[in-house]
Amino acid sequence: MRTWQVERRKRTKHLIELGGLVIKSGVVDLTGDDRATILGALIWMADKLKSDDAERAKTLWAGKGKEAFAAERPADAHDKPEPPQDRA
Repeated sequence: MRTWQVERRKRTKHLIELGGLVIKSGVVDLTGDDRATILGALIWMADKLKSDDAERAKTLWAGKGKEAFAAERPADAHDKPEPPQDRA
């Protein structure tokens, strides 16, 4: 495969993953798939990241994102509660 094809596939995968995050966040349903509203919200977010409050915003948003990822991840075997033992 040619280099440009590999790069194009990597870019396509990246864009699909980003689109998945937009869907996963619920923004698409909450805006009725209004792309102008979604873009406006993303621009507002970018402006916030350029402001003096950028670090605070990133910390807050990263925390919310990590919570969302953790909530959807299936529990590991170590996290599952032990079944109750028969004490008879």
